Amino acid sequence: MQLNNLVDVVGCHAEGEVGDVVVGGVGNVPGETMFDKRNYLQNHRDDLRLRLLREPRGNVIRNVNVVLPSNNSKAVMGYVIMESTEYPAMSGSNTICVATVLLETGMIPMEEPVTRFTLEAPAGLIDVECQCRNGKVTSVRFVNQPAFVYRLDATIDVPGIGTLAVDIAWGGMCYVIVDAASAGFKLDPAEGRELRLMGERIKAAAIEQLAPAVHPVHPEYPGITNLSFTNPLERVDGVLRARNAVVVSPGRIDRSPCGTGTSARLAVMHARGQIGVGERFIHESIVGTTFEAVVESTTKQGSVDAIIPSIAGQAWITQLIKVGFDPTDPFPAGYTLSDTWLEPMYAYETTA
Repeated sequence: MQLNNLVDVVGCHAEGEVGDVVVGGVGNVPGETMFDKRNYLQNHRDDLRLRLLREPRGNVIRNVNVVLPSNNSKAVMGYVIMESTEYPAMSGSNTICVATVLLETGMIPMEEPVTRFTLEAPAGLIDVECQCRNGKVTSVRFVNQPAFVYRLDATIDVPGIGTLAVDIAWGGMCYVIVDAASAGFKLDPAEGRELRLMGERIKAAAIEQLAPAVHPVHPEYPGITNLSFTNPLERVDGVLRARNAVVVSPGRIDRSPCGTGTSARLAVMHARGQIGVGERFIHESIVGTTFEAVVESTTKQGSVDAIIPSIAGQAWITQLIKVGFDPTDPFPAGYTLSDTWLEPMYAYETTA
C-alpha cells in the first residue's frame, strides 16, 4: 500500500446530515481570517474537497469541514466548510459537527454539564454552548451571524408549475423559500427525488427572473444557492413548529432541518410578525429530526433589518479514518456521475 496526501477525518452527522471533520494532515493554509483561508483552499487546493467529497471516496450527500487554527484571539479554533459545489460562509449542521468532534476527541477540553467557546467560521465568530454528559455532547447551540430578508412574496414563472410566490432570505447562505403545497408537495420522504428535481428548477427560475441577492455588508458572498420547501407553521403546546426540506446543489436534500435554512426562515417569520424575540421554534427535517431555534435579538446588516438567530441540535461521531490516494489511482480528484450527481441546471449567481 502506498498512499499520498493522507488526512485524518472524523466521520460525523448532525441530525442525519453528514458533516465529516478533517482534524489533521492539511498543513498550513495562508490567510488572516477564516474567510481568507476559505478563499485560499477554494482557489489553490480544491483538490482536497474533490478528493473527499466526490466518488469513489465520497458521495453527493456528504459535507466536510477542515479544522484550522484561528488568528482571532476570541476563537479557540476555526473551520472551513466544503460542500458538493461550494465553500459556504456558514453552515449550521456542519458547525454542530465541528463542535462535537472538537470536544469528543479532546481537541478542546470538555466541561460538564456545559462547555462554552467561540469558533471562527468564514462568516465570522460563532459562539457555541454545548450540553455535555458522561463525555458525550448531547446538544450544541450556536449563535449565528445575522439573518435577514431580501424579498417577500416575489413571483416567478416555473416550468411545470406556473406562477409561484417565493421569499428570498439570508441565513448564512442565500435561500429561495417556497411553500411546499404551492409546488404540489407534502414533504413526505417518498417525494425526495421529485423535490430535488423541482427544487433545482425553482432555483434556476429565481436566479434568472429576480434581481441579484447582494449581501449588504459582504457583497463577496454568493447569491442564491439553496432552496427550502416549507410546510405551514403550527403551534403545538404553545411552541411553534414546522417541517421543511432544503434542496442543496447539485440537487439533493439536506437530511437535517438545516441550520442556515432555519435561520433564513426565522428572518422571514420575524419580518411577517409570526415570531418574536425569545420565542422557540422547532424545525423538522424530511427524515423527522429537529433543530430548536430562537430569535435572540434584532440588529441591522447595513441598512437592512436583521435578526440574530440561535440554533440547537445534536451530532454523533460515526468513524475515524485516514483518506488519501494511491499514486496509480486514476481518480485522485474523484468523479461525478449524473445518476446521483444531478447536472447543475444553472450557473450559480455570484456577485464577486
